[in-house]
Amino acid sequence: MLKRVFIAPDPGRVRLRFAARAVLGIGAAVALCGAAGYSLTGAVTGGLAALLALFTVTDATVRGQAVTTALLPAAGLPVLTAAALLHDRPVPRDLTFLAVVALGVYARRWGPRGHSLGVFAFMTYFVAQFLHATPGALPELCAAVLLSVLTAAAVRFGLWCYERRLPPAVAPAPPEGTGLARVTTRQAVQATAGSGFALLVGQLVSGERWYWAVGATWWAFVNTASRGETLVRGFRRVLGTVLGIGLALCVAVPAHEAPLPTLVIVAVAVFGIFYTAALSYTWMMLWVTVLAAMLYGLLGVLTPGLLALRLAETGVGALGAALAVAFVLPVTTHSVTDHWIRRALRCVHACTAEASARLAGAAGADPAPRIAELEQLLARVRLSVAPLVHPLHPVLHRKRRARRVLALLDDCAAELRALVTVVADPEASRDARLAAACRRVEAAVEALTEGRDIAPAAPRTVPEPAPLHGLEKALAELAAPLRAPSGSPLVGA
Repeated sequence: MLKRVFIAPDPGRVRLRFAARAVLGIGAAVALCGAAGYSLTGAVTGGLAALLALFTVTDATVRGQAVTTALLPAAGLPVLTAAALLHDRPVPRDLTFLAVVALGVYARRWGPRGHSLGVFAFMTYFVAQFLHATPGALPELCAAVLLSVLTAAAVRFGLWCYERRLPPAVAPAPPEGTGLARVTTRQAVQATAGSGFALLVGQLVSGERWYWAVGATWWAFVNTASRGETLVRGFRRVLGTVLGIGLALCVAVPAHEAPLPTLVIVAVAVFGIFYTAALSYTWMMLWVTVLAAMLYGLLGVLTPGLLALRLAETGVGALGAALAVAFVLPVTTHSVTDHWIRRALRCVHACTAEASARLAGAAGADPAPRIAELEQLLARVRLSVAPLVHPLHPVLHRKRRARRVLALLDDCAAELRALVTVVADPEASRDARLAAACRRVEAAVEALTEGRDIAPAAPRTVPEPAPLHGLEKALAELAAPLRAPSGSPLVGA
């Protein structure tokens, strides 16, 4: 896990810039809240609103991101108001929370924008519980949210807008089906059922911090689509929380009420959340736990017992998610995994086609953005296949085949990155071998996605261009593990 986080490729240093910009945007939002005279609660609310505005918005274009960011207050302020008004009325407060869960998950059917708005609405309600928001505090909290979202937008779209050419955003779940056949609809029912369990049991564990359990259930469903994905995510959340509590005991408790160390650790935690989010949910949860501990330290309530309670509530939430995906409208792993593998292969095809067009002289053809899209899709494949390669998975032959598929897809991505570098060289357009090899790669991907055998390569009398030779080899080797003996997909074996 350490190796994957610290030496994973970061094309264009996107993760580094993503994390650094987050620290800048959130820091600016908190500073402005302080300058505006808001209380510590208002500043914390603003900082969390800025964090969500920078973290959750993933539309494919800068303009789309700006529109979604502008809509965030419309999703968050009504639920913040409801949470504050229902602060002293437990039954309607809890029922409203479950309604926010259901609507937030269901909104994912409208793609990245619906996903972002759903997450922002849920987290705004969650933050209201975290800070014990009351009606009297509403004007300040609403103003802090508006100011912080505006500040985050100014940093993202003005001061540091590096997202000039973006790949299409990858939806959190496959959109196929209608009604209860649609993954997002089934997940909305599952998340609501699991959150109901977490809410009830969480209140038995702690009448004051019960919302942690609901949050753990909710986040088990974010960016997952199948039963296996959700179970693995819940396990990683608990593991990340355990590791984060260990780190928090070393840094957060000693820094209690010390302003400068607290600010430094908060900045490091924010950077860690954003930098590791795309690589490891466990590492991201470690930094989330450290950040939560530091915020409780700022509020003057941090103790080792509070951290232990967080772990217990996290376990309750993970159990709620596990029970929901196991018994409420379960979504199997195999269909979801097959969906993402096919999308990754189609992206390989599209990247190679762009390269071929570039070699043919098409001025607007550029395979480079497809590399970033493929990285997103491979992250989705890894997430979907994670249950099959987990150390506790009992079926060894499926585990071996899943790992083989992941390794070969990673090889494809590496070869494509090399191809993009070669195609960018003006001299490459004079090499007829490249264009011919691109066409063979396209044919091989079409054969894989359509379930046909890859045609054997004709004898070659000249050396092959290295990137495409490796890409052809990886695609040919993918044919066997992608099919079970019966001809079904990998995950159906």
